[in-house]
Amino acid sequence: MKRITNAFLAAALMAGVAPLALLPAPAAAQKKEKEAKPADFKLSKEFREIAVKAQAAVSAKDTATADPLVAQMEAAAKSDDERYIAASTRLNVEVLKSQAAGGGATAGLKAPLEALIAAPRTPQADKAKFAYQLGVMASNAKDNAGAATYFQQAQQLGYQDPNLPLNLVKLKMASGDVAGGQADLAKLIDAQVAAGQKPDEQLYRFAISQTHQKRMAADTQAWIRRYLSAYPTVKNWRDMVVFWGIQPQAVVATDKPQKVDLYRLLRTGKALADEYDYVIYAQYALDLGIPWESKAVLNEGKTAGKIAAGNATASGLLAAANTSIGNEGALTGLETRAKAAANGKLANSTADAYLGSGNWAKAVELYRVALQKGSVDADAVNTRIGIALANSGDKAGAKTAFETVKTPPRDGIAAMWLLFLDHPPVG
Repeated sequence: MKRITNAFLAAALMAGVAPLALLPAPAAAQKKEKEAKPADFKLSKEFREIAVKAQAAVSAKDTATADPLVAQMEAAAKSDDERYIAASTRLNVEVLKSQAAGGGATAGLKAPLEALIAAPRTPQADKAKFAYQLGVMASNAKDNAGAATYFQQAQQLGYQDPNLPLNLVKLKMASGDVAGGQADLAKLIDAQVAAGQKPDEQLYRFAISQTHQKRMAADTQAWIRRYLSAYPTVKNWRDMVVFWGIQPQAVVATDKPQKVDLYRLLRTGKALADEYDYVIYAQYALDLGIPWESKAVLNEGKTAGKIAAGNATASGLLAAANTSIGNEGALTGLETRAKAAANGKLANSTADAYLGSGNWAKAVELYRVALQKGSVDADAVNTRIGIALANSGDKAGAKTAFETVKTPPRDGIAAMWLLFLDHPPVG
């Protein structure tokens, strides 16, 4: 048997493979060739004679001549060495064909790449590269399951690329395995945090988007919590609160009182974004019979320059709020009646009025009267006790109140407030 070195083979192989994405360039391959210690291959005379002719044709980029010669090599190959060289040469031929077609024709690469991965003589590092390239090809062909399999194989073979774990996550989710994908993403983020790195915020937004598309509300909220814990900017808080419970087709369906409690969170965190936020919040508060809050919100919006002076809707709401406040009269009379009432309904509505006017202490007092007397929604009342205490600066008391809320979707609103207390909007 004659011998040829894998230095020669590597030069030919890398020269052919170089144009493919994410594989080493020819210059790097040439450097590697000089540094490598040749490993001999044992070849039969028959096989060697065909291989020399085939590789000469490959070097001349003569695929018409090389193609049948490679077929002869494949038929004549009897050993691991010969099968390895046949597959390597076949890969070079298919690369040349792909180049001639402008790089788009890659279907012919699959068989030799798979053969090289399976070949005992293929170096481990090359197997990893080839598996990754197959993953790229499968992904380009929209074969998500196949791409995930190849990328996992590349990862197991030691392929190093910072984007590989995220690619696997995306492929899992795109193929329908959202649970598995988000579990992998959580591990990826946890590993980055443990290494002292700050995960890219697009990782969180990707998980939020994917879980929401699958209507996995609990998972979506969990990712929102992780996102806002890591990136508690004013914009992110506003985006996520609106996305979770205010906008049409939100993560959870909320009614008007529940939306107002979310707007209250944004107001407390100075995260109301624009004219629309202020006006719709004021409208909802007025609709719920809390004109004091409606007036305060509108005035804050004007002072902040978020509501234009000529906004007719805002002006109409403010006028209506002032009229309603005048008709209600002093809250002290309502308070006296509420404390004497048979149930807690009047105490609850009076507490709403105090909350809306910013009298946090009185709001908490009357809400607790409402709870004691009964006939009220305890989760709603405890949510608002928490809101009043949060605004008064009693963080511990607010947490205690929010933690008593257990019924959806109010438990989610309370969870948002609890997160807000530990990670308030910044910047």
